[in-house]
Amino acid sequence: MPLIFAQYEFKNMANNHNKWQPFIYSLVLVIGLLIGILLKPSGKISNIIGGNNKFSELLSIINQSYVDTVNMADIENRAINDLLHELDPHSVYIPASDLKQANEQLEGNFEGIGIEFNIVSDTIMVVTALNGGPSQELGILPGDRIIKVDTLPVAGNGITSDKVFKLLRGEGGTVVNVLIKRMGVKEPILYKITRGKIPIFSVDAWFMLNQETGYIKVSRFAEKTHEEFLTAYEELKTEGLKNLILDLRGNPGGYLNTAIQLTDELLDDYKLIVYTEGRTKPRSDYRSEQPGVFESGKLVVLIDEGSASASEIVSGAIQDWDRGLIVGRRSFGKGLVQEPYGLSDGSAIRLTVSRYYTPSGRCIQKDYKDKNEYEHDLMSRYENGELEGIGKAAIFDSTPYKTLLLNRTVYAGGGVQPDIFVPIDTGYYSRFLTEVVSNGLIGKFAYTFLDKNRAAITGIKNLKMYANAYQISDGVYAEFIAFAMSNEVKAPSDWDKEKSKQFIKLQLKALVARQIWRDKGYYTVIQSGDKAIQIALQKLLEKNDLLRN
Repeated sequence: MPLIFAQYEFKNMANNHNKWQPFIYSLVLVIGLLIGILLKPSGKISNIIGGNNKFSELLSIINQSYVDTVNMADIENRAINDLLHELDPHSVYIPASDLKQANEQLEGNFEGIGIEFNIVSDTIMVVTALNGGPSQELGILPGDRIIKVDTLPVAGNGITSDKVFKLLRGEGGTVVNVLIKRMGVKEPILYKITRGKIPIFSVDAWFMLNQETGYIKVSRFAEKTHEEFLTAYEELKTEGLKNLILDLRGNPGGYLNTAIQLTDELLDDYKLIVYTEGRTKPRSDYRSEQPGVFESGKLVVLIDEGSASASEIVSGAIQDWDRGLIVGRRSFGKGLVQEPYGLSDGSAIRLTVSRYYTPSGRCIQKDYKDKNEYEHDLMSRYENGELEGIGKAAIFDSTPYKTLLLNRTVYAGGGVQPDIFVPIDTGYYSRFLTEVVSNGLIGKFAYTFLDKNRAAITGIKNLKMYANAYQISDGVYAEFIAFAMSNEVKAPSDWDKEKSKQFIKLQLKALVARQIWRDKGYYTVIQSGDKAIQIALQKLLEKNDLLRN
């Protein structure tokens, strides 16, 4: 997804030059590929009841007779992981200690004090207090520095994100004392915060791109994604929405049922959305059953190599029914369905139990016989020129299928091929940009810049005015270059400065907006430089059988 990477910090890649883009997508995919497409259980997770077998006998013999002392729990965990990895890339084991956190992203909430933070100069800086959370209710503000948690000093002593999570998250109803240093206030402020349930949203942003076209960004398919989508859609409808751009780029998947619910809002007439089938699982068909909120307007779905599993269900169904235009790059290619099974110690496995198929009968799962090749697929796409449009897109199953209304040819295996290809934008790449991205410096500078200019920027009336009128000046860009050099980045050549200038300025503007208006601020600003969105808007103006009212 072009123009999005500076929200994340990546290290140890400075020598890879233009190769950092695929790493970004790989990182974005990690959570989603562990989760996969889940058939959400209706009640308790089903249990596996163990019995006597060679595996348990072997562990028992090692425990009783091996010459050295061994960590049996560690051996058991590694053996389970190796066994599942031999089956397929998406069957996974989740230790009991990690299970709650693994579920939080899909269940849509966690328990804590309710802040987004960044670590700046070895200090925890509040980016925003989350709406409805304990911190917002107590008046904690963006820019506040957390210097002590209970009796533990947390400034200037090598604090990490993992340590912050352990200190600030916790069971709802428990209390944590947080000492905050606020700009302009002489004495630190002590807050006694009672932890509570904090929502995690999966619809990141929604706004009107022009008088008739709305944009909705869905980052994953979680428990409340359908509800969030409807809220976003209804708001845009009151603003004049007639066309919709649904952005599923970088969306790694989630719940199968949620993907079906969202697709049901876009298809009419009891249409097949997806079906699943496995060795021990008979075929199950899932159809559009309810009147949808957007069954007839012009629809564009954005995908890329980071769009996996549930994202491919939605885009595959839209493509097979010729309902809208698919724009972007070939999706990840994950057509396997996992089901959760709880183990007696509180851990769980998510086991692949079936494949899913698009309405035309396609399984878009890419080949995984060579596990190493599978894991490095995104890098391979970059190296063979596919992402830039200078190489041929790989389709592992070349069997042609036909779409169900217009009889167009589509293919199975290796992901969903878009109707309109949009290459990654490499026009702004430079050695200087590679170094500042590798060290996360665009984001760090955005935080310090807003900190110094908070009164002026927050005084801007609204996001629309900020997006249209506010500009990062050449003087600020010069400050950024000096900031980068102070962080051991080599002085850029004049060519490097100019090549990456507009990109960095737009990223800075968008990341500042995110601190004030959250994800909606970021996406509202960044869309002006997003080629896929601009192409989608252009296609909406053209006559096309796939874009019908």
